[in-house]
Amino acid sequence: MVHAAFNPLLMFGLSYAKFDSMTYVMQYRNGQLVREGRGLAFFYGTLGSSIAAVPLGSNDLPFIFNETTADYQSISIQGQLTYRITQPKQLAELLDFTVNGSGIYKKNELEKLNQRLVNEAQTATSAFVHSLGLKDSVRSNKAIEAEIVAGLRASAAVALLGIEVLGVNILAVRATPEMERALEAETRERLQQEADQAVYERRNFAVEQERRIKESELNTDIAVEEKRKQIDEKRNETQLQRAANERRLRELQIQADIAVEASRAQLLEQQTANERLAAETQGYVTETTLRPFQSLDWRTLTALQNNPNPRLNIALAFRELAENAAKIGTLNITPDLLDGLLDRDGGPGSAGGPRRNRPADGSDAEAPRRDNPGPNPPKNGRR
Repeated sequence: MVHAAFNPLLMFGLSYAKFDSMTYVMQYRNGQLVREGRGLAFFYGTLGSSIAAVPLGSNDLPFIFNETTADYQSISIQGQLTYRITQPKQLAELLDFTVNGSGIYKKNELEKLNQRLVNEAQTATSAFVHSLGLKDSVRSNKAIEAEIVAGLRASAAVALLGIEVLGVNILAVRATPEMERALEAETRERLQQEADQAVYERRNFAVEQERRIKESELNTDIAVEEKRKQIDEKRNETQLQRAANERRLRELQIQADIAVEASRAQLLEQQTANERLAAETQGYVTETTLRPFQSLDWRTLTALQNNPNPRLNIALAFRELAENAAKIGTLNITPDLLDGLLDRDGGPGSAGGPRRNRPADGSDAEAPRRDNPGPNPPKNGRR
């Protein structure tokens, strides 16, 4: 049925028809085309006229058909085909779109048109599906869509019908329930294996990470020990260097001490040599000084000293007596004489001789004469 308004005027054999803009209208009278166009409104004679109305809007054609895959498994392809009529006059020549006085199609030619399009779509899909396996077929929606669109657009039958294919949508490609359960079981097992593999990989990853952590800890310990070893080596090297420096310092100190001792030995040798030379010189001087007195008698030397001490003279006398004791028969020594010799004061009156006047301060006036060492005293205070 088309969208049209008919107002029959049966008493006069006239009728009024009005079509919408999406309907292409063709009026024939006595087999001749008298008018055509979109959305016409006109009066026509009901006795000798026929009207064909072709819809121009796009139509959605759902379809479902079965095919066999390369592994001899049945699948059902469900989808929707969208098309529109671009050549209504050409289509009206192939199919009957005549309407009656009430605007109802006399024949259901749209159903025939849809069936032809479904057949063309199945034909375009058959060769492609036969080349695929079951698993590939159920995952080839887009490929089947492309094959159907390409097949319809390349079909000569569709071109003769004046049809433009706007698009094809494959809603589902399904196998039989038994095969679906089998595929589900296979997929389930594969997913379970993948899950087990994921668990294994996760555990393996955890073990690997644990191994890396332990290796990192061991490497850290090794690095720490290596650093400690370097520190110990550096400390030992420092100690060795310090010991070497101390040894060098001791060696230098010893060398300095040796040099000082050597210098001291040289100094002592030089001092000894100087003292020996001084002693030799002094001995030479003394020997030269005393040489004139060697031939003199001691008595003469004593007399030359001109010592006024009476005890010295008495001692010399006793020495003379001792030397000539063999010639003396008898010798008498009085106590007064011994007392005079033993007198500690050493004054001349103690020996019975005359007393001399002393100075008022009590000092001995002859002391300087006693201190006189005599003629030609030796140098350096030696006699």
